[in-house]
Amino acid sequence: MIEVSAPGKLYIAGEYAVVEPGHPAIIVAIDQFISISIGPAKKIGSIQSAQYSDLPVRWTRRNNELVLDLRDNPFHYILAAIHFTEKFAQENGKKLAFFDLKVTSELDNSNGRKYGLGSSGAVTVATVKALNAFYDLRLSQLELFKLATLAHLNVQGNGSCGDIAASCYGGWLAFSTFDHDWVLNKLATEKLSTLIESDWPSLQIEPLQVPEDLRLLIGWTGSPASTSDLVDQVHQSRQDKKTSYENFLSDSKQCVDQMIQGFKQKDVALIQKMIRKNRYLLNQLTSLSNVSIETEELKRLNDLAENYGGAAKSSGAGGGDCGIVIIDKRAGILPLMSSWEKAGITPLPLHVYHFKEEHHES
Repeated sequence: MIEVSAPGKLYIAGEYAVVEPGHPAIIVAIDQFISISIGPAKKIGSIQSAQYSDLPVRWTRRNNELVLDLRDNPFHYILAAIHFTEKFAQENGKKLAFFDLKVTSELDNSNGRKYGLGSSGAVTVATVKALNAFYDLRLSQLELFKLATLAHLNVQGNGSCGDIAASCYGGWLAFSTFDHDWVLNKLATEKLSTLIESDWPSLQIEPLQVPEDLRLLIGWTGSPASTSDLVDQVHQSRQDKKTSYENFLSDSKQCVDQMIQGFKQKDVALIQKMIRKNRYLLNQLTSLSNVSIETEELKRLNDLAENYGGAAKSSGAGGGDCGIVIIDKRAGILPLMSSWEKAGITPLPLHVYHFKEEHHES
C-alpha cells in the first residue's frame, strides 16, 4: 500500500490579480492535509472518501436552464487527475492497472464545512502523487505541478493554480501563473509528455525565506465561500471596466513585488505595510466589481488584528473563509485571540508546512 499526502494552502497576498500571467501572489502551504492511499486491485478499482460521500450537488440557472456546478465536487478533480496522469504514464511506456484509491481530508471541519484551505487543489495534487508512486513515474515537483494543473483546469476552468503550487512545493512561495491560452492550445495539439517537458510562458514559482521575527496568524469566520464563483464574477467586471481593472492589476503587482523584497530583506515592517496596501486594493476591487471580498466578518477579523499591532487582510477569494495576520513574533497575541473569540472568529492552530519526505510504502 502506498500513502501520500498534499498540504492545503492560504493566500497571503496578490489574490485576483494572480489569475493574470505575470502578476505575482504570495502563498503558503499549511499543515492540514489531504491523504491518499493507493494499492493494486484485481478487475475492478475503487475510489472512496468518507468526507465527500454526503456532499450536495450544487446547481445554478443559465438562460432558465438548470446547470450543475461540478467545481466543488472533489471526485471530478480526482477523476481528472487520474485521466491526465495515466495518459502521461501510457506515453512513457507504462501499462495501466486497476487500483483502489482512498481519500481522507483534514481540510474541512467535522461538519464538512470548508475552511478555504484549497481542498480541490490538494486532492488533485495528492491523486497525481499517488499515481506517480503507483506507476513509478518519478515526476519532479515541476512535472507534478503541471499534471495536477492540467487536471484542475479541466474541471474548474479558471483560477491561477497557485494552490496547486503550494500543495506541490510546500513552504512560502512567490507565484505567477502561466499563459493559460498557450498551455491549452498546446494540450490540444501536442503530446501530453511534450507539454509537460516544455517551459510554460510566464510561470514562476520561487520559494521564499521568512524573517525570523514574522508570525502568521489565521482566523476563520465560519462562512465558506466558493472561489470559482467569486473569480467568475470578478472576471465579468474586468470586461466591463477595463481601465480600472488594469490599474488594479498594476497596483497589485507593484505591491506584491515590494512584499517579496520585504521577505528577501527580512523586513517585517515592509511586509506588514504591503499587507495593508493589498487589503486596500482588494477593497477597491470590491467597489469596481460589486463582489463582496471583505465581508463584515472578515472586516471585524482584520480590524481587531490591526488594534493589536497586526497587519491583516482576507485570504484567497474572500467572501467568507479565512483572514490572515502578519505580526511581529515579539508582540503578545493572547489579547487578539480572545478578542477574536468574543467576536465569533475561530483562531485556527495552523502552521506553515515544509516537505520532508515524499511518500512511504507499507
